[in-house]
Amino acid sequence: MLENLRLHPRYDGFVFLSESARGAAWLATHHHVELEMNLVLRGSLTYVTDGHRYTFSRGELLWLFPAQQHRVVDRSPDAQYYVAVFKPSMIRQSCHGSNYAGLRRKRVQGGGMLHTLLPPADFDLLRRMIDILIADGPDPDVLNREAGFGLSRGFRFAHRDPDGLNAGLRHLLLLCWRYQVAGSRSGRAILLHPAVLKALDLLRADPEVGNLTELAARCGVSKAYLSRMFARQVGAQLSRFRNSSRLERFWESYRKPPQKTLTEAAFAAGFGSYAQFYKIFREAYGRGPRERSRPALGR
Repeated sequence: MLENLRLHPRYDGFVFLSESARGAAWLATHHHVELEMNLVLRGSLTYVTDGHRYTFSRGELLWLFPAQQHRVVDRSPDAQYYVAVFKPSMIRQSCHGSNYAGLRRKRVQGGGMLHTLLPPADFDLLRRMIDILIADGPDPDVLNREAGFGLSRGFRFAHRDPDGLNAGLRHLLLLCWRYQVAGSRSGRAILLHPAVLKALDLLRADPEVGNLTELAARCGVSKAYLSRMFARQVGAQLSRFRNSSRLERFWESYRKPPQKTLTEAAFAAGFGSYAQFYKIFREAYGRGPRERSRPALGR
């Protein structure tokens, strides 16, 4: 799915700190015309792209190119990671030399996911730079709820110093790419079994696709094999992934008109009871849904 990040012309991109504890949004498999860069500050996050699974932890820098379909399939409860996106027009204006030719590509040369583990000094420098840029941005709770770009109709990214942000984004992009070129891939790619890929697709389309027996039958393997292989390759139990998909559907249902109550949105997302929804919500976000006001949850 091509995601429209709806950036105002005055901005060359945006950057924010995504945090599991703040209720960072779960997005379906997608791509966008902007180049995306992530830097993991704490915890871990797991992506699936091009049929492979990648898990990243503190200090790792990773890139998602415009033609690269991707999805976060799991993240630790304490996960914190910077997300920065850069418009194609800014890249064309800023990256002329051969050293930066890789930034103008639509996907990674040779396939896979480009990433590197940064030395502590480089990691600390980038962290300080990004913290300065996000200090004048929108409220962190809002940014996490809106995935930075705006899942709700009325949200648009805004910054108190657009010129400063744009200058900082250009510097950040070039510096991160220099670090990437100087580093190397850390070899974390795991090729996913066709049954695991099919299970991911089925659960993305409908978290209530059926019990494990039915899901395994549709994937052409035994339920024991699917359960074991899914956990080994994706890095999360099938039940955990199913619940993250339900939470994704909950947010979609809750935010879109006609307005629903928490309970209505929870049942629409496939939760069997409000108690089940509450337990899974609290495990994912560290607090219950009613501990956050309606404005904090979004309309």
